[in-house]
Amino acid sequence: AMADPSSFASPACCLTRHLHLRCRADFGARALRGTAALTVRAEREALRCLVLDTRDVQVFKVTVNGQDAQFAFGEKHSFKGTPLEITFPNELRRGQEAIVEISFESSPQSSALQWFTPEQTSGKKHPFLFSQCQATHCRAIFPCQDTPAVKLTYYAEISVPKELVALMSANRDGEAPDPQDSTHKIYRFSQNVPIPCYLFALVVGALESRKIGPRTLVWAEKELVDKSAYEFSEAEAMLKTAEDLAGPYVWGQYDLLVLPPSFPYGGMENPCLTFVTPTLLVSIAVIKVIAHEISHSWTGNLVTNKTWEHFWLNEGHTVYLERRIGGRLFGEQFRHFQALGGWRELQNTINTLGDKNPVTNLVINLDEVDPDVAYSSVPYEKGFALLFYLEQLLGGPDVFIGFLKAYVVQFAYKSIVTEDWKKFLYSYFKDKVDILDKVDWNSWFHAPGMPPVKPMYDMTLSNACVALSQRWIQAKESDLGSFSSADLKEMSSHQLIEFLALLLLEAPLPLSHVQRMQEVYDFNAINNSEIRFRWLRLCIRSKWEEAIPLALKMATDQGRMKFTRPLFRDLYSFDKSRDLAVKTFLEHRTSMHPVTSMLVGKDLKLDQ
Repeated sequence: AMADPSSFASPACCLTRHLHLRCRADFGARALRGTAALTVRAEREALRCLVLDTRDVQVFKVTVNGQDAQFAFGEKHSFKGTPLEITFPNELRRGQEAIVEISFESSPQSSALQWFTPEQTSGKKHPFLFSQCQATHCRAIFPCQDTPAVKLTYYAEISVPKELVALMSANRDGEAPDPQDSTHKIYRFSQNVPIPCYLFALVVGALESRKIGPRTLVWAEKELVDKSAYEFSEAEAMLKTAEDLAGPYVWGQYDLLVLPPSFPYGGMENPCLTFVTPTLLVSIAVIKVIAHEISHSWTGNLVTNKTWEHFWLNEGHTVYLERRIGGRLFGEQFRHFQALGGWRELQNTINTLGDKNPVTNLVINLDEVDPDVAYSSVPYEKGFALLFYLEQLLGGPDVFIGFLKAYVVQFAYKSIVTEDWKKFLYSYFKDKVDILDKVDWNSWFHAPGMPPVKPMYDMTLSNACVALSQRWIQAKESDLGSFSSADLKEMSSHQLIEFLALLLLEAPLPLSHVQRMQEVYDFNAINNSEIRFRWLRLCIRSKWEEAIPLALKMATDQGRMKFTRPLFRDLYSFDKSRDLAVKTFLEHRTSMHPVTSMLVGKDLKLDQ
């Protein structure tokens, strides 16, 4: 078996099968404390020890089948954390199971958890907590085999202040008063489908729900719950479309949870409970993000990358499915338009990272590389481009979805690497091996920069965006009068986003051009986060000083890294805003998500 460079665990020696978690959320101490009982199975003879991942976690006691066991921490690694070595009182035979129970407490600085004071929430009355474990942060809550190679079921009992609600990436299994503390209540959860640790998730807050479908509740703070229910009303239609494309949905419930604005991602596919950013409530990307997270119920959550080096298996297939759902809902031309937008997003990322940068490989090497630092749109968009190219090569969308369905059936409940995927592709298309052999696999998988081949895209919806962006790029000062608000009359919000994205791929426009653009299109008045983000980047790149406060406000009012990091990077690159960008970041740092704070700190050259 290939080792996971991002984990200390050795699943080849010993496998976690189940977790029984009992813990208490202590908002005063900003800690989760309790016991994690891991059911482990020896995978070889005479097993004497178990190594688990931890990061900034205290361990007070360990028992194995009820007997006290010795444990010791190894040497701390800069981002992987600290291995915890547990010695079994008696050796295990191969195939024998044992229950390893660990008393633990998380740190207030845990990279997996963000604790909010009441003032930082919408309701202003109650505190709030959420976790984000992907990629390697579950180890910052409790000791575990924190590698996607290992899948386990779990049962959890979480004690929280009784005026709050706890939710997890699992089915809800009731609640009861806490017999040890009359101010607390215990919520119980059960996840019977085996999942990797990165899909463990917990949220605690003053949450309310609205039913929007036969298997879907939307959860949010009271102030946002009705708007959220309205915005996410398409969830069931998308679930049905996804089931038609990928096979039965095996997780039971599909709930949605709207988090505070500092949530670092657009969405997180936690099983039974997708986490989403509130920036979606003022965005047209709702359908895209929800279709994406729903698709993960098959690709990622059911078929999982064995290590983060093969992250494209999770994300490339999920973007492919997400766009197939979009095609079903809005037509094939729309699917091609989104696909081409993805290709341009890939160009943008590679322009930023550099086309010789090894993190732009589809399959990356994570030896001594932090997965959070390597994270980019490459596994999503280069992965999608490969699948879209293969779809065209192998006979079109109907033929290729047959492969995707069979792939999910073949590898459901397993964790795999790229080679497994490729072998299955060759066996499924055994009558087309001559075509597959012409694919430049080595460049697709192991070369940096843009892919070796560009797929074909229907340009119908893209042409208007290209034409208008070219008019602005080629305009001289004397041509600026020719632009008017009528230019946008026939364009959808999706096309506006693409128009701005095309301008961001070019050299910065002259200041006079963006000022004229504001005069005729009034982009400052648009709240749609996807449009606003690209517009403000365009302004800062053209050195428009009036946009500095607007860009700083967007970078700090919400914490979605897709928006916050590029805005801070552009503000840092502009001499007139550099010092203010650093000062603003330092003022907001304590209220930012720990991973966002770490990465923006690197972007602003504060932390090397």
